[in-house]
Amino acid sequence: MDGFPTSGELVVMAASNLLDKLDPALLRPGRFDRQVFVAPPDVEGRRRILEVHTRDKPLGDVDLGVVATQTSGLTGADLANVCNEAAIFCARRHGSTLTQADFDGAFERVVAGVQSRRVLNAHEKRVVAFHEAGHALCGELLPSVDRVHKISIVPRGKALGYTLNLPAEDRYLKSREELIDSMTVLLGGRVAEGVVFGAVTTGASDDLRKVAEMARAMVCDYAMGAAPGSAQRAVLDGVGESEIRRRVRDEEEQELVFEAQHAAQRLIEANHGKLAELAEHLLEHEVLERDGIDRIMDGVPRAERRPGVGLRVAAAEAVDDPRA
Repeated sequence: MDGFPTSGELVVMAASNLLDKLDPALLRPGRFDRQVFVAPPDVEGRRRILEVHTRDKPLGDVDLGVVATQTSGLTGADLANVCNEAAIFCARRHGSTLTQADFDGAFERVVAGVQSRRVLNAHEKRVVAFHEAGHALCGELLPSVDRVHKISIVPRGKALGYTLNLPAEDRYLKSREELIDSMTVLLGGRVAEGVVFGAVTTGASDDLRKVAEMARAMVCDYAMGAAPGSAQRAVLDGVGESEIRRRVRDEEEQELVFEAQHAAQRLIEANHGKLAELAEHLLEHEVLERDGIDRIMDGVPRAERRPGVGLRVAAAEAVDDPRA
């Protein structure tokens, strides 16, 4: 950096995970000239990081490769936290070695938050059960979405329930259809509330925020809007933007959200019997694991996307309608 003697053997290094919030003066030529972007570790990197953080911990029957696969997107600090939480789970049950269940519980706590002591009344619990079942049902029926690993209506952090999706592999690119499917899953909970109870609640606020952010990114960053000229508008976003251009952009975002909402509505209404089965299991047991989801969804065909047709939904075998 400027200000140091050129003959001094001195190297200045700095790190930040908020590059966009740094003072531009720090990034001018003559300051930090070389910038190295450090991405989150891939599956092999996560496995090696887990090995480092479990080096002094007694491991039992634990496959760190499986843990690495389940923790896609987590950073080194997150993985260290998972290992520490797993050790705490082990200590609380007075175990002598860390097991796979300890890591599952630790991952759930890091991702979903600490279990809350909130007590829901019977109606609220039923609404949350159908809300989470709506997320899970859409996730199970859409082939491009990460598989559902676990559903729970036990409050954690700020959430009254959650649906945990785990990717089968690290992915870095997504198509427009895959992003629409992700938005469909996010809206599945709210749509399920409307279909079953005839009204929606405030429980979908975080889902709606994520959908709005995704729709804006699709139009403004990825040029995936439906209207002609969306690529040009993405490039010129914020550069002398006119009122008409902003209105067109908002309409494109709204159209993407409507497309996802309509897809969620079709999936929920065509498979409302399976929605009821998922929700009733949650109401009885509070948690539904992958094997239970497989039993309930056995034989239900997944939706298909066909060129010129869009999303093709096959209805499951009819059972008692939860709306009755």
